[in-house]
Amino acid sequence: MTKKLLHGSEAICEGAIRNGCRAFFGYPITPQSLVPEYMSVAMPKVGGVFIQAESEVSAINMVHGAAGAGVRAMTSSSSPGMSLKMEGISYIACAQIPCVIISIMRSGPGLGGILPYQGDYFQSTKGGGHGDYRLIVLAPANVQEACDFTYQAFDISDKYRIPVMILGDGMLAQMMEPVELPPMRDLNTIPKKDWATDGGTGKDKRLVSSLRIDANDMETFLNSQQELYNALAHTECRYENYLVEDAEIILTAYGPLWRICKSAIDALRSQGIQAGGVRPITVFPFPTANFKELTKKKSIKVFLTVELSLGQMVEDVRLAVNGKKPVEFYGRTGGNVPTEMEIAEKAVAVLNKLKGK
Repeated sequence: MTKKLLHGSEAICEGAIRNGCRAFFGYPITPQSLVPEYMSVAMPKVGGVFIQAESEVSAINMVHGAAGAGVRAMTSSSSPGMSLKMEGISYIACAQIPCVIISIMRSGPGLGGILPYQGDYFQSTKGGGHGDYRLIVLAPANVQEACDFTYQAFDISDKYRIPVMILGDGMLAQMMEPVELPPMRDLNTIPKKDWATDGGTGKDKRLVSSLRIDANDMETFLNSQQELYNALAHTECRYENYLVEDAEIILTAYGPLWRICKSAIDALRSQGIQAGGVRPITVFPFPTANFKELTKKKSIKVFLTVELSLGQMVEDVRLAVNGKKPVEFYGRTGGNVPTEMEIAEKAVAVLNKLKGK
């Protein structure tokens, strides 16, 4: 394997290109602008297509067309831009078209800022656009995972015919770390899509559409999709448990913030406090079953969810824990990132509160 020092954004691009992405459509908005910039240079070198669309709306509809024709296609944006893409994403999901979407979150509503933030968790994991649909959402914690998860996303998306999102923020997009790059995929080894509208004579008629006017037809489709989403909890759910065996407090975080929480857990352990942690890697499907299992441990007294938001993932943690244990929350906003000691102090305060100190 080739090892390179890359930004998170560049690693995302390499992961996409090396697993057959040959069409990229995007529009610049920080902190993800390095993605289209990198793709504008890299795609022509591999015989791919790069288009800077006139808007985010145009970009997602270009993905719709290219991916519907069977091409491995990708787009990227940041918070306000992702909001503009949501109608197109809903249409793509309803048409069961596989593609990969990169969401690099900005800090705050409205225009927001470019600092690290996790305020788009709801938008990303609950569908985001109109109608009952979900995306598979992977949340890398480091630059290596940014590459690897994007590479894997194309195979996952093709397998289930569901769009896959890579969810990051300014911290992931801008940090630089060494990355072992996967080998370039032979395009001939990518399974053919017998449903794709790829043209040609002598073929059966193919139709890729999100038009389902009949009530029974739409209900049947939505129920079958829900069955698939439920199955994903068993086939594609990913998480990391850290020192949970004897833990009395479980810290939960995702993305690069997990790395800080992990250091906080180590710091707590050095003080004699039995801390552990859970990191959801797929934030959809959420690792609900893992949390349910942890609630059975007598040693665990409380869960503490840490986010760069006012509290979004914590709702999924509370649903998973289902009242079996207390769930506390600690969040920073506006682009502020807590230190490991700040998180450790919050954990101590939570334990003291629980013990009536």
